Amino acid sequence: MVDPDFTKTLLLEVLRAAGTGNAQCADCGTADPEWASYKLGIFICLNCSGIHRNLPEITRVKSIHLDFWENDLVEFMKTHGNLCAKAKYEAKVPPFYYIPHSKDCLVLKEQWIRAKYEREEFVATSVCHETGSSASAGSREGFLWKRGRDSRQFLKRRFLLSATEGVLKYYTKESKGPKAVISVKDLNAMFQTEKIRNPHGLQITYSKEGQTRNLFVFHESGKEIVDWFNAIRAARFHYLRTTFPTAPEAEHKEAFKKRWFSLDSQERNLFYFKDPLDAFELGRVFIGSKEQGYEVQADLPRGVTGKRWKAGLTIVTPHRKFVFVCENDREQKEWTAALNEVISQPLTA
Repeated sequence: MVDPDFTKTLLLEVLRAAGTGNAQCADCGTADPEWASYKLGIFICLNCSGIHRNLPEITRVKSIHLDFWENDLVEFMKTHGNLCAKAKYEAKVPPFYYIPHSKDCLVLKEQWIRAKYEREEFVATSVCHETGSSASAGSREGFLWKRGRDSRQFLKRRFLLSATEGVLKYYTKESKGPKAVISVKDLNAMFQTEKIRNPHGLQITYSKEGQTRNLFVFHESGKEIVDWFNAIRAARFHYLRTTFPTAPEAEHKEAFKKRWFSLDSQERNLFYFKDPLDAFELGRVFIGSKEQGYEVQADLPRGVTGKRWKAGLTIVTPHRKFVFVCENDREQKEWTAALNEVISQPLTA
């Protein structure tokens, strides 16, 4: 006779065991997971358990607290666990591949889970990423649905990404040349499912003639749009590695923290990211108009220095000042000009 309370106690001991990684969801990192896959031997959160339910041939889930657990299943969980699964299924995750977190959109988490357990793309014996460099991974061609600038309708367009050439192109018609040629240097991508009103909605941001431009795209296939997202990250990674091969790590002891910035002049937002490959911004600064008291000063406040980086600028808002240092005078002038252009434009209703 199996005592359900006793097996539940044993399972909770496995969950809380030190050095197992079980205290966080194996797939998105959410603390205190309340579900588990008894086929994979991992502890997961409620949201990720819903994705696992759609993969019955790969994984089966139970609630830690609500379901009955047999002794042999508890023993299986004890001999496996999250870190054990991570060592197997995440052995060869490329450095450019985005690993989603709990707050990321569903398509990112779903494709991460499918890539790990269903397609086994990152196991040590997999050939999916074994020989692929960032240059090859950052090359892709196919069709995406792109929103028109004027009509706001989504039309099917052919996109071509080449990490070796350092460009992203898209075409309106097969017989004509590219509608746009975008440098990978100025390229970034982030999922904006609510903004685009599509669960697979991707916003591609780039700079052209000092202004930030946006492309809003999606694909019917979740795998396809996430593959495009990671291909853009791979192309960016290739560019950064080849352009700055000996770039030093950020100095954590400095008062200034190194961040990657992107100015959206249309929405009047200055986004900042921890890394240029990040899917979501750490935060944003709204850039109002001159009439509202916004101003850019092409210098640093008295007594403020950036140590290694001497050039700087200050964004003055009605509530506070934001101080930034730039790598050189050229970047300071470019950022000052771009920000002044936004500030000089009156707010539209």
